[in-house]
Amino acid sequence: MKNSRDNDDVRSIPLPASRMARMGKLGSLTAGVATNMALNGVKQLGQGKRPSLRGLLLTPSNVKRVSDQLAQMRGAAMKIGQLMSMDTGEVLPPELSQILVRLRDSAHPMPPAQLKKVLNAEWPKQWLQSFQSFNVRSIAAASIGQVHRAQLKDGRDLAIKVQYPGVANSIDSDVANVGVLMRMSGLLPAGFKLGSYLEEGRKQLHEETNYMREATQLLRFRDLLKDMKQFVVPEMHSDWTTPNVLAMTYVAGVPIETVAEEAQEIRDRIAKDLIDLTLHELFSFGVMQTDPNFANYLYQPDNQRIVLLDFGATHDIAPSIVKFYHQLIQAGLAGNTAALEEVIKGIGFIDDDTKDRHRKQVVNMVKLVFDTLQSNRNLDFANTSLATHIQDQAIYLAKDGFVPPPLPIDILLLQRKFGGVFLLAAKLSARVDIMALLDKHLCKNR
Repeated sequence: MKNSRDNDDVRSIPLPASRMARMGKLGSLTAGVATNMALNGVKQLGQGKRPSLRGLLLTPSNVKRVSDQLAQMRGAAMKIGQLMSMDTGEVLPPELSQILVRLRDSAHPMPPAQLKKVLNAEWPKQWLQSFQSFNVRSIAAASIGQVHRAQLKDGRDLAIKVQYPGVANSIDSDVANVGVLMRMSGLLPAGFKLGSYLEEGRKQLHEETNYMREATQLLRFRDLLKDMKQFVVPEMHSDWTTPNVLAMTYVAGVPIETVAEEAQEIRDRIAKDLIDLTLHELFSFGVMQTDPNFANYLYQPDNQRIVLLDFGATHDIAPSIVKFYHQLIQAGLAGNTAALEEVIKGIGFIDDDTKDRHRKQVVNMVKLVFDTLQSNRNLDFANTSLATHIQDQAIYLAKDGFVPPPLPIDILLLQRKFGGVFLLAAKLSARVDIMALLDKHLCKNR
């Protein structure tokens, strides 16, 4: 979620709510890109150059046009880009990733008139009379909804999450249209099974647009974390919550990335707590909040607690998946290459069709992670050598023709969470004894 509390440059843009309007937006986007390509092609021919389709498509203006248009549409059009940019690693070409990554941080709030129309449809008549104040300027905006701060006359200070109109009803058509746009680009690697990613993204979006489901998950995590005082989970207010509006207690805090300016001890503790929470989710809770966006965390300097926000992407983890990751860690720490390869195949990172050289390199990449953990008791996340080495090998694999098998949604979401927590720890330049955390959770689950 993009925090816009202090950003006066964020423009309110009406959201196209009907399916026809959204299809028209994508149609005009495609036409605009094609026009730019034609004009640039003529220009290059006039300069005596031979234009390439790839070069014509990926001009700065076209990249901006695609990412800006999808960000304005929000909903599935924006969310699919976010999911793919975080879940497919180095499989996608950097040019296409450039478009998708822009969508992580791009969101325009809907204007007050459209906001009022949504709330009038969700809440009782004369609802505004129950409020002491309601800030029509959003304090955060994302792909599915935006958040407003409001005070009720009974004294409650609320954060009101309002879903964009038409988002839920347009998921299926949005996903199909974005798929057409990506395939039309000609940038997807040969053999890349886009359909499986689109289908899993479609299912997840249908879950995330049900705010009653998110409210249930919010209550669930408040209960799971009641004894872990280092975390704060907002309280849900059922009297103002509907399938399209989620009312929570407003919880103050600073963006989690600002902790990078704090003392090393504080940065280490926060990273440790978040990694520990992730392991609890995997091995103890059997449920995980799978969206690692930095804006889903706040920090309270006064009491040194971490605020957890946004439980729309909460996902139950199948016991079989938990068992696979338990075996993966055991095999990795034991240096058992044969067992490690078997577990990697069971998880789905490789399959029977994977070439031997690709299979060996994937296994070696996983071994490198465990070797690094064991040789660095306090892993320094500011040292980028591990991430750089893994990235280099992933790029080599992609260039060598390796396309990973379509992964189950459980694995996709888990990998996204692991990667996001790693990036946050790196942002904080934290040092964490990962082995101690793994030992604790492995012992607990033996």
